[in-house]
Amino acid sequence: MAKVTSKLQLTVPKAVATRYGIKPGDELDWQPAGDIIRVIPPGKAPARAARRSVEERLNLFDRATQRQRRRQVAIRPWKRELRKEPDDRGWKREHLYTRGSPR
Repeated sequence: MAKVTSKLQLTVPKAVATRYGIKPGDELDWQPAGDIIRVIPPGKAPARAARRSVEERLNLFDRATQRQRRRQVAIRPWKRELRKEPDDRGWKREHLYTRGSPR
């Protein structure tokens, strides 16, 4: 865990610096991403999604939504077989409470 100093400086843990090739004097790119902050090491290109326009991202989202709908339609007949109506299963909930007891 790293602490922020009074000058808003942050020490990068040795294991992280070694893993990502961060050396003294390197400049890190800081990107807000919702409730988190992304730290981009030097020489690493920003995520491809960050470079896409809003129209491209909306198009990708629409295509993913269409794929998901096709998958759900393909799965539904299989799910119907597993989800039989309570009357179709041959027993009722009340049978669970009287099972094994004299009637």
